[in-house]
Amino acid sequence: MNALTSAPLHTENGAVDDTPADSNVAGDVINLARAGRAAQRVLAKMSSGERAAALVLGAAALRRAAPAILEANALDVDGGAAAGLSGAMLDRLSLDPSRIEAMAAAVEQVAALDDPVGQIIDETARPNGMVMRRVRVPIGLIGIIYESRPNVTADAAALCVRSGNAALLRGGSEAVRSNRAIHAALAEGLAAGGVPAAAVQLVPTQDRAAVGAMLAASGLIDMIVPRGGKNLVARVQADARVPVLAHLDGINHTYVDRAADPQMAKAIAFNAKLRRTGVCGSMETLLIDALFPDPHGLLEPLLAAGCELRGDARACAIDPRITPADAKDWDTEYLDSILSVAVVDGLDAALAHIARHASGHTDAIVTADQAAAARFLAEVDSAIVMHNASSQFADGGEFGLGAEIGIATGRLHARGPVALEGLTTYKWLVLGSGQIRL
Repeated sequence: MNALTSAPLHTENGAVDDTPADSNVAGDVINLARAGRAAQRVLAKMSSGERAAALVLGAAALRRAAPAILEANALDVDGGAAAGLSGAMLDRLSLDPSRIEAMAAAVEQVAALDDPVGQIIDETARPNGMVMRRVRVPIGLIGIIYESRPNVTADAAALCVRSGNAALLRGGSEAVRSNRAIHAALAEGLAAGGVPAAAVQLVPTQDRAAVGAMLAASGLIDMIVPRGGKNLVARVQADARVPVLAHLDGINHTYVDRAADPQMAKAIAFNAKLRRTGVCGSMETLLIDALFPDPHGLLEPLLAAGCELRGDARACAIDPRITPADAKDWDTEYLDSILSVAVVDGLDAALAHIARHASGHTDAIVTADQAAAARFLAEVDSAIVMHNASSQFADGGEFGLGAEIGIATGRLHARGPVALEGLTTYKWLVLGSGQIRL
């Protein structure tokens, strides 16, 4: 047992501090990373069927462990409430039997997906007879640093194992008990399927030095994936010496065009904001064309449901319950029952607003005008762009990808929901028959 695995100490406010004063956190993280790299080499040799079967056993273990997971989660939720976490954050943190079942089902869905490892991306024959082939391979050891959502523990582990990668997980302190219970169950099932124990490791300390050690582990950790708030992602991007696949804010827009069907627009806007306010696909700004025929009917269901609307001058004129927005509202990911609303003069104005304020996550247009939709889909530079659909569909499962490790908002390597393919790279295989270069 290394220093990081000693018994946790519980503070008065319910937080967990489990790092002994003499613990060498950086050294322990390096040891975990080395063990993960060794396990990944074993995992990569397992067949696709063996990795899939192990995940099915992991899903079964999660279901068996549901009472223990719920007990651990109740302690986390109580601690979060005492610490003053917002309602949206508590919703992200909370588990119930249906969410645990969904977690287990997501692991099974990942197991059933086509394995990208070994897929031939392309192949060409050169004039000299050599064959050049690009083939998908695992990235290696992936470090995932995340906050709030305990389901990330299972999703990230499943995606990494299925794609032949090892995972080093570091969850947030608010979900520490839940993460440990989920990891313990999943590890039991994976081990029964022959997956090395070090292929999926949970960093067992909440000391922030562990994050710094992961970010500095160039040559040991092959990629870092941060999932959390702006401060976490900013720190990772600023400090990492390891390639980062970033998941940034979901400042998502829905533009209701003048040609939108009013009933469709009303249903989409309500769902995009209020289905679950704490998910990254939640709409944060509603743009309404000045010529849309029923702006009050569009906003009334949101107001009636208790959603706070903050608008520009023309939006405030629609209903007295709308309060004036300030400059920072247009750049805020609320993750709460709060929505910014602006009235815009047509598609050009909507595109300009989105270009100025969007985070590159998910933006949608509601319209029956196919030409307007085509322009919106072509010109909005976000990872996900939608027509006549709720932004709440910004989810790997809804894309048919199974679980996801995050929504990547950058432009390199992977973009949008990052699932199995996004956790692979490629290598070139050159097949010759004795050729030499003159």
